[in-house]
Amino acid sequence: MKKRYSIVLLLLFVGSWIAKAQQLDQTYNQKIKDFTTDKRFLPESLLDVVDHPTIPSPLKHFGHIIGAEGHVHTTDKIYAYYQKLAETSPMVHMQEMGKTEEGRNFYLIVIGEENSIKNLDFYKEQTALLSDSRKTNPTQAEQIITKAKPIYYLSAGMHATEMGSPEMMMELAYRLVTSEAEQIKEIRKNIITVINPVSEPDGWDKQVDWYYRYTKGRELFDDGFPRSVPYWGKYVFHDNNRDGLQVSQAITKSIFKGFFEFHPTVMLDLHESVPLLYISTGTGPYNDFVDPITQSEWQVMGNHDVAEVAAQGMPGAFTWAFYDGWWPGYGIWVANNHNSNGRFYETYGNAGADTYLRDLSTSRYAGDLATSKEWYRPDPATPQVLWSYRNNINYTQTGVIASLSYAATNGKQLLRNFYKKGFNSVEKGKTEGPKGFVIAKEQRDPAMAAYLANQLMVQGIEVHESDDEYLILSEQPYRNLLVSLMTPQSYPKDAKFPPYDAIAWTLPNLYGVEVDALDVIDSKNLSSYKLLSEEATYKGKIDGSGSTFILPYHAQNTVLPALYALKQDNKNANISVLKKTEEVNGKSYPAGSVIITKSNSNQIKKISENFGLNFHASSTDFSKIDQKSVNLPRVAIYHTWFNTQDEGWSRYTFEQRGIPYTSIDKDDFKAGNLKSKFDVILIPRVRGNAKTFINGVDSKFGTMPYTKTSEFPSHGFPSSTTDMTGGPGFGGIENLRKFVQEGGLLIALENSAAIMSELGLAPELSAASSGSLFHPGSIVMAKIRKSDSPIVNGYPEEFSIFRGNGPLLQTNKYNRDLMLVQYGSKPLKDEIPYEGPILGMPDKAKSEKTKAKEEKSKPYVVAGMVRNEQEIIGHGTVFNVPVGRGNVLAFTFDPLHRFLNHHDAPMVWNALINWDRLR
Repeated sequence: MKKRYSIVLLLLFVGSWIAKAQQLDQTYNQKIKDFTTDKRFLPESLLDVVDHPTIPSPLKHFGHIIGAEGHVHTTDKIYAYYQKLAETSPMVHMQEMGKTEEGRNFYLIVIGEENSIKNLDFYKEQTALLSDSRKTNPTQAEQIITKAKPIYYLSAGMHATEMGSPEMMMELAYRLVTSEAEQIKEIRKNIITVINPVSEPDGWDKQVDWYYRYTKGRELFDDGFPRSVPYWGKYVFHDNNRDGLQVSQAITKSIFKGFFEFHPTVMLDLHESVPLLYISTGTGPYNDFVDPITQSEWQVMGNHDVAEVAAQGMPGAFTWAFYDGWWPGYGIWVANNHNSNGRFYETYGNAGADTYLRDLSTSRYAGDLATSKEWYRPDPATPQVLWSYRNNINYTQTGVIASLSYAATNGKQLLRNFYKKGFNSVEKGKTEGPKGFVIAKEQRDPAMAAYLANQLMVQGIEVHESDDEYLILSEQPYRNLLVSLMTPQSYPKDAKFPPYDAIAWTLPNLYGVEVDALDVIDSKNLSSYKLLSEEATYKGKIDGSGSTFILPYHAQNTVLPALYALKQDNKNANISVLKKTEEVNGKSYPAGSVIITKSNSNQIKKISENFGLNFHASSTDFSKIDQKSVNLPRVAIYHTWFNTQDEGWSRYTFEQRGIPYTSIDKDDFKAGNLKSKFDVILIPRVRGNAKTFINGVDSKFGTMPYTKTSEFPSHGFPSSTTDMTGGPGFGGIENLRKFVQEGGLLIALENSAAIMSELGLAPELSAASSGSLFHPGSIVMAKIRKSDSPIVNGYPEEFSIFRGNGPLLQTNKYNRDLMLVQYGSKPLKDEIPYEGPILGMPDKAKSEKTKAKEEKSKPYVVAGMVRNEQEIIGHGTVFNVPVGRGNVLAFTFDPLHRFLNHHDAPMVWNALINWDRLR
């Protein structure tokens, strides 16, 4: 009797505690109402935030609710809240995933029922087993599925100005661990939720400081004031979501690490740009190598979430009409590329925690007004909305809970699909071609062959190695991705809507590496290959004997950094390059080949091994051979304050290559005396035109420092200024002109080349009409026109480059010698010899030479798609314009695009090696 009485008391106590624990936090819920501008923007399901006695809500922790007007939090405060949740709830696990470029932490927050957290390693093991059908047969997979749980990965804050999701995630986390609502309990029980709370901590902290420093409380959203801090990451701005093939930035490495540790069944990335809530499926065309199961999951989950939002009475949710689904290089596509499912949301954001009247009346997606009722948008928003920070939080959270609920209800099917996609990939590797790929180690740039092997391994693709080559077999779980990366893409020319990003990514072309596809592998002695488990390296060699060292030049990416490294070790080393192809002792050395004297074999061995370069030692006297002494330049990379995207990629490329540079801005142009400080100035691609380049950020906003202070400690990096406003002005442009006239080399990339032409700094160049040309990022053919220019040293007569939509430049026919490289194989129309009758001269037949040229013409597009390519073929790819004693080198494409088209970059390195002999 006493025992039964004790049990009753215990039950009454537990019941009382639960009742107390589930008491609603009326203050929190009322404040949600207060900061929501329309009751239709707030579903009842969000008005059940509880007042938990031991787990602090955001209101208790911060003193205000999530989405409160005027309040955002830096990463240290966000992480501190998650740490408090982990300390007070056994359903929360927090783990570090690495460091940013600036030293901030990446974290993942894992939430599930207590048993899930206790046995987290077990559940990770189950999804890992399901990821490889070579280790787990279908029968075993079904057994695993009965005890496994789907892992759902949520990612916030990739783009710094999209400021809703990192805040929303804190409220969501609190809700997931405290709510006893049936939907939430089902999520806790049936799935494991992984939260990436701030994908880009460096950019987030800069943007939070920017908000408090400049944009908080501004009356109008569209007042022209820059809503974004000038830098996000140390190197990469908005392109931090375009690094999924390179995996070069810390943010991407953290995302990849999280994927391969957890093998999440679904990954959902939260963004802000589209009213009111876009749930991704995309218009297509979809990537050819995404499993049909994934494509179908996009539709099912997208429509489920729209229906769930609509069911709660919230207007403006839609799918389909934004984005395509083609390019595989987004961060979240680590999921789609590896047999999982990658999705994203776009909500409407105000780049801060203020409320604004927003005008949607002219916004169009897939040709339709954002306010029109469509099959994919059952309940559109009105042409104007009064939009608050809390509205954003409400929409994102409602959609995310719907997504988690779908996974909790359909988890077994999602796990089965995950396994089946990997199974399909392995089976295709057995039955479909190619059966594998071979990369010979000896290439014109062998270091890039090793780099290609490493990039495949970064993607989780298995690479085998023999003494002579790398072998990649198709029979593996990520076969689809392998074939996608190694073979040309063909984007449909008749696609109804323009692509969202680049449409070609064939790595052998982008890296300049020869790869052989294998239809059969029977001829390979597989026992002679070993599975690579460490990073592939190519160590260069030295053959021959003597005190002169020759490097045959083939536009290797590592030559210039090797020369800088040699000079750092031995400032007395003498370096020169051959001006033209020379034959010495029966051996042919191409133009650009490097000759080094006043060095020793130990120094040459060091750079040979470190930079993957093959040298020949000789006792032959090379002094009588025509060569040019190398004077390694002092390089500056220019950045504006209104667009830092591509200069960041340029800085990153230079640093990765080990090429020293100085970062400069408008104040350096205005200060003048540029030639006394620099030999080469690189102006990376920058948006805008001559007007925006001269004027920069509008000075009507007054002085705008970007400096580190105690109040704004994240500012002033990676560059600092006491005033961002204004540009170099006409005085700065005149100083840049003097720099070139005094013998400097100005290198301008893509749109910046057009700007230099507009400014008159390259007076022989003018804009060329591109007519109906449509040239999204594709790999295309180019042809050398001036083979004696050192800019094209190491390149064959025809080679592929990567080019997107960009400007075209032209010069008068009598100045065509300024054109070093052209697009395509055929000449411009005005350069085609006239073959018709000429009055006063006898008729003549079309020459055999002209016939032969026409027959040899290669297709322009290597991978991707170009519409109306006749508008570009024959136009200049690279121009070399003499100005005074110096030169302007104008690239009408970007050879330093996103640290991706490495095959194109050596034209820039050639310019630096030969900066003082381009006349």
